[in-house]
Amino acid sequence: MFPKKVSIVEVGPRDGLQNEKLALTAAQKIKLIELLSDTGLERIEAGSFVSPKWVPQMANSDEVFKALDARPRVQYSALTPNLKGLETAIEAGVREVAVFGAASESFSQKNINCSISESLKRFEAVFSMAKENDIKVRGYVSCVMGCPYEGEISPDAVAEVSKSLIDMGCYEVSLGDTIGVGTPLKTRLLLESVLKEISIDKLAAHFHDTYGQALVNLYTALEYGVSTIDSAVAGLGGCPYAKGASGNVATEDVLYMLDGMGVSTGVNMKTLLRASSYISDTLGRAPISKAANALLAK
Repeated sequence: MFPKKVSIVEVGPRDGLQNEKLALTAAQKIKLIELLSDTGLERIEAGSFVSPKWVPQMANSDEVFKALDARPRVQYSALTPNLKGLETAIEAGVREVAVFGAASESFSQKNINCSISESLKRFEAVFSMAKENDIKVRGYVSCVMGCPYEGEISPDAVAEVSKSLIDMGCYEVSLGDTIGVGTPLKTRLLLESVLKEISIDKLAAHFHDTYGQALVNLYTALEYGVSTIDSAVAGLGGCPYAKGASGNVATEDVLYMLDGMGVSTGVNMKTLLRASSYISDTLGRAPISKAANALLAK
């Protein structure tokens, strides 16, 4: 039994653009976000407040949020991995933020130089300040179906980290197949484990398409009742651990599948393609989306 309605979280302006080689100006990002805001999308991840030393593509996120013509019905969020990031986000007027943990000890050590438990401990101050400022916090869990350093990841490890984030104050946890190695069977095993700890309404699927498995994995997640899906317009963002491979599943492909299943999203494909065309032209390449390329060729 599939959900009757699915909420699409558009992550292209953040997770997508931060993995693109070309760094966009604030004006270019704002135009993309405003085009996306006209599609019917109600949740857009618009930036990230991290050190520009590590993610130079996100260096102008404060400028983007301050100059954005925000639509009242759209929730614009930002990634804030630490207290300094949250403070800057609050100054920029952000009302929802995201933090990220990992289900892989190796990934956690390689990326943020600490253990999983230490990374979660660091978030305590972020959650405290967010609560004081009435800001919603979303959680990401990386490497839920595989890690570039240690391979297979236990679904129980994912469930444990996910529950910790919910217990700390996240209203929702997005399960990230960071390197896109998941399959329908792995997706089933993952959800069966995580759902022992967390209710389905608090889960989102963030599946990358590195091996062309994202849509079938999302279909499996929908069968379990997952009703929130992360995706990126035009398939923005490569996979940093698989040279030449695609990263985020394309919003157009997800929307085409959901429309074909009779699942409501509130998103209009025609206006979404305008955003897809704009960002693809800006980056100087065709969309990494089979649906977008097919529809734009008509």
